[in-house]
Amino acid sequence: MFRALIVLALTALLSGCGYNTIQQKDEAVTAAWSQVLNVYKRRADLVPNLVATVKGYASHEQQVLTQVTEARAKVGSINVDANNPESLKQFEQAQGELRGAIGRLLVVSENYPQLKADQGFLSLQTQLEGTENRITVERQRYIGAVQDYNTYIRQFPTNLTAKLFGYSTKPNFTVENPAEIQEAPKVDFGQPAPAAPASTPPAATQPAPAQG
Repeated sequence: MFRALIVLALTALLSGCGYNTIQQKDEAVTAAWSQVLNVYKRRADLVPNLVATVKGYASHEQQVLTQVTEARAKVGSINVDANNPESLKQFEQAQGELRGAIGRLLVVSENYPQLKADQGFLSLQTQLEGTENRITVERQRYIGAVQDYNTYIRQFPTNLTAKLFGYSTKPNFTVENPAEIQEAPKVDFGQPAPAAPASTPPAATQPAPAQG
């Protein structure tokens, strides 16, 4: 009975000082990070089919095709640690490079009407657009979860419990433009800009009549 009372007292003490809530919020961050990784992997998984489809119509666009392939390989080679700011930064940079490479590949596709009409290519574009939307949503959820966790463990007296059990603030996504995380990037670049109208050549100047 005495031991049971001690256990109950310790449980109440840990609950009152925020230990259990720290566990809940830490698990929420972990779950949100898993979702981020899932949607990024989904985008990487679409790349091989995208490259193969474009290559069927534009095999000579080798430079752009190679850039996409190399960017995907770089993403896959990174073992990211979300609790390490430098590792998270490298991961985010690699994902940005892949996104940019995919964008350049889609711009190139504008020059090939048959490719743009290919049903497989159109399906891949739709899947990519949906994936980019999911990436934005999951990033925002992760950012919110980390912010909630960090705010909680910095409050008194929870900060004492966090220090006692070795919990510290977690790094978060950083972007050069904060508005970037508020709007999903557009994968479909649409129709190319219309060509500027040709300028009308000036009318030929008629010679003045001779004076009598």
